[in-house]
This record gives sequence, structure tokens and C-alpha cells, in this order.
Amino acid sequence: MEILHKTDFDFMGKRKLAFGVSIVLSVLGVFCAVMIYTGHANMGIDFAGGASANLVFAKPVHIDQARDAMDKAGFGDAEIQAFTGDTKLLVRVKKANIPIEQVVDKIKEGFVVAFPDNPVTVDSSSAIGPTVGKALQKDALYAIILSLLVIIAYIWIRFEFKFGLAATVATLHDVLAVMGIFYLLNREFTLLVVVALLTVAGYSLTDTVVVFDRIRENLKLRQKDSLLDLINSSINEVLSRTIVVSTTGMLTVVALFLIGGEVLHDFALAMILGIAVGTYSSIFVASPLLYVWRGAGGGRLIKAAMLTKQPVKAGAAPTTPVVPSAPRAEAAANPVGQAPADRPAKAPEKKGGRAYKGLKKKAEPKE
Repeated sequence: MEILHKTDFDFMGKRKLAFGVSIVLSVLGVFCAVMIYTGHANMGIDFAGGASANLVFAKPVHIDQARDAMDKAGFGDAEIQAFTGDTKLLVRVKKANIPIEQVVDKIKEGFVVAFPDNPVTVDSSSAIGPTVGKALQKDALYAIILSLLVIIAYIWIRFEFKFGLAATVATLHDVLAVMGIFYLLNREFTLLVVVALLTVAGYSLTDTVVVFDRIRENLKLRQKDSLLDLINSSINEVLSRTIVVSTTGMLTVVALFLIGGEVLHDFALAMILGIAVGTYSSIFVASPLLYVWRGAGGGRLIKAAMLTKQPVKAGAAPTTPVVPSAPRAEAAANPVGQAPADRPAKAPEKKGGRAYKGLKKKAEPKE
């Protein structure tokens, strides 16, 4: 399915502007990572810890009403989970500077004020330690570094090392950009957001590989074209596919964002940002990096053995086969005394004919 037919946008001409935007987004993402490491970012309960309370109501309570009650009680970031029958709720709130008993009492008081005709009791309560501890954070960092190395190795084997390096930088750029935007919006970093970031990395890599594959094919077939024009035309050739895939994915995550509920809200927002940034990076980050890293003197991006034809040297006149003229060709093809195949042989002269008599007279000696 093609939405755009034969486009000719100058994407590579905007690469300097795109690099400037990407640098700003990447620096913002690095700053966000530092804030997360130092504990100054808006971290979720899974990272920061907190308190949990199991509440039992006399009548069923809708989860949206429970969220409103917690917002009014000052726990706008509370995580609420309903059990069968809607008479039991599990409420988890972030770590506070007050004892856990006071936190639980404040949670109960909020529900008593919101539902005065629905008695509530605290079944159990406990403190929540950070699910993602220091050891798990270190393991996650090692896993991210290992995944980037595997990406480089995979694309190096399939394409070339410069392709793998460009794809890795673009993927890391997308993750940092989403983190930076989330930090600006003061959104909460939870395990669901981490899942969304990993999904964004996979989506971005897939989109980049599609563009790289077209660039590689054109490098084989269009060796006389300049690298700048070749990369630009390759992006235009897959632009329709990129728009279709990105639009389809965007429609899905927008639906999750609008009607998926409070639990999936941040996950859907991270996916929306990730698809937008991933599409941008495959065109304006990964592909221009190939041109920047082409090497001194315009070095090759693929091995010479992969080329399917040899380019014609500049200034060399094309050689054409010499076709012999018609008489010479006919003489070469027909020995002396033989008529050409497409011409009937001449009939011999009969005795008594004019030519025969003339020859006979010349042959007789004069008396």
C-alpha cells in the first residue's frame, strides 16, 4: 500500500538542523538519567518504595471513585487494584516522611470522608521496599550495554560496521529522548514505563533496518550516484512504508492512551513519544550518520565484493562492436564461387545461347 507516490524530499539537506534537535533531546535524556540515579526524578512505587493497605468495604466501590477519593486525600499517585466483588481494594502509595501507621490511617480517613455510608476496615498493611534495588539496577545497566553490543554485531554482520554503529546511536537517542520528555512533563517512572522504553528501542531498530536495507541495495545498483543523493532517494523510496507502519502503531497506542485507563496511561504516552521519535530518528539521525561516517575520501559503506557491476571510468568513451560493411561481410561469409544463401545460384548457359556463341567465336583462330 502506497500513500505517497514517488516523493523527492530533501531529508539530507536538513541533517544539520536535525542533528541540533537530536543533541538537545539526548542531553535532556542524559540529565534525566542522572536525576534518576541520584533519586531526584519522579520515581514510581516500584523504584522508590512506599506503603500498601488492604481495605475491605461493606458495599462495592468503583475503582474510579476510589481514585477520586485518594486524589482528595493527597495521594494522587496512588496505585489502586480492585479484587473480585469490588469490596476489597489494594492501595499502594509512595514512600512518605511519616510512619507507615499514619499513612494507612490517612488512606482510611480519605475513604471514610468520600464514602460516609460505606464502612471500611483495614485488613492488613505493610511497608513496600523498592522492587528495583541497587543490584537489579546494576544488572539492568549491564543488560542495556550488552543489548547495544549485540545490535552492533547483528547489523555489522548483516550490513557493515558503520551501519551497526549508526543504528545503535539512533536507538540510544530514541530512549534518551523519551526519558527527557517524560522528565520535562514530570511523569512518573514506573516499571511499565521501562517496558515501554524497551519496546521503543525494538521499534526504532526495526524501522532503521528497513531504511538501511534499501540504502544497501541502492549502493550495489547505483554506484555512479553520489552518496548524498543515494541516501536521500533511498529514504524517499521507503517513506510510504514508514508512514503506514508508524500511523498504524500510533492509532493503537492513542486508543490505549484515551480509553486504556489510568494504569496504562503513562505506558501509552511513552509509546506515542517513542513511535514519533523512532520514525524521526530513522530518517534524520541514523541515515545522515552514514553519510557523516562514510570515511575519508568518500570511502565505501559496503564491501567491494558485494558490488554487482563495475562503474564506468570517468572520461572513458563507450566502446561499440565494429560491424563490417555489407560487401565485406558477404565476402567473408561466402567463399569464391559460392552464391550467398539468400540469393539463388545463377543457371549455367545452354549451348546455342548468345553468350555461348560469343565465347566460341573468340576461341576459334583466324585463318
